[in-house]
Amino acid sequence: MNRLLANSVLRRCAINGGRSITGENTLQSSAAAVISLRPFDPAVIVRDHDFGNFQWMRMMNSGAEPTAKAPSVKQADSEKKKEGDDEVVPSSYWGISKSKVMREDGTEWPWNCFMPWDTYESNLSIDLSKHHVPKNFVDKFAFRTVKLMRIPTDIFFKRRYGCRAMMLETVAAVPGMVGGMLLHLRSLRKFQQSGGWIKALLEEAENERMHLMTMVELVKPKWYERLLVLTVQGVFFNVFFIIYISSPKLAHRIVGYLEEEAVHSYTEFLKDIESGAIENVPAPAIAIDYWRLPKDSTLKDVITVIRADEAHHRDVNHFASDIHFQGKELREAPAPVGYH
Repeated sequence: MNRLLANSVLRRCAINGGRSITGENTLQSSAAAVISLRPFDPAVIVRDHDFGNFQWMRMMNSGAEPTAKAPSVKQADSEKKKEGDDEVVPSSYWGISKSKVMREDGTEWPWNCFMPWDTYESNLSIDLSKHHVPKNFVDKFAFRTVKLMRIPTDIFFKRRYGCRAMMLETVAAVPGMVGGMLLHLRSLRKFQQSGGWIKALLEEAENERMHLMTMVELVKPKWYERLLVLTVQGVFFNVFFIIYISSPKLAHRIVGYLEEEAVHSYTEFLKDIESGAIENVPAPAIAIDYWRLPKDSTLKDVITVIRADEAHHRDVNHFASDIHFQGKELREAPAPVGYH
């Protein structure tokens, strides 16, 4: 509408000898209305021929015309496909697009779930025989609880260590997420830094999840095993959530003992691989990239690095529990960020 009014004014200017109009100056004629030329003013003065006065009329205008036409909603929400490719490419209307990440050898990075800067070489020199000897009631309660949890696992899975590892990882990935989430909320409530512990615990949860993604490539869970995972995870998450709120030192001690059991289970897994009871198949591609393993790595190499990860998680959680036993908060001690 502003454009229409501007054209009308210019025509009147030409008729009246080309008088210039700047700023707040107005152009008057006997038959035309007086128009204020302020670009962003939505009001225009028009003459009331019946009463000889001026009235203000609000024009339906929202400002200047956009310089470029915005894409339609249909265009923005539509998804296009590359020619000759089945990969779905979302519209770039929101300015979000996948970055092209390359490997060191020049090939394109194939994973979206993790990037090259998330990968690492596992420290295999860690002491696998460490054990926290229960010293008080909380330690003994945590130790006995973990031992009781192991009984149904041994009965159900026996020496099927692939399925056992898959179940173990669905449980082991929960504590880090619960602890990191609760510390995050605490930091927001109290306006305090976490000392890096939020990141450290979420790193642990992500690392355990990658263990699961690797095991799923090796072991295809049956329907009843999936149902069991759903049940166990639902129960364990809620129970551990309550425990962590009630007693963080107990929660971390339980996880420390769980990780000790994980080290033991993966050691037995390796024994069966070495004895030939379990075939030493080639390592999945996701494991080779995540742990920076050689291209010819096998299942034995994968289980070895996973076991080392579990030993690191064991140390982190026993260390966190010790901090609480000293009457301190986690933020008062340096967090083991990037400890693998």
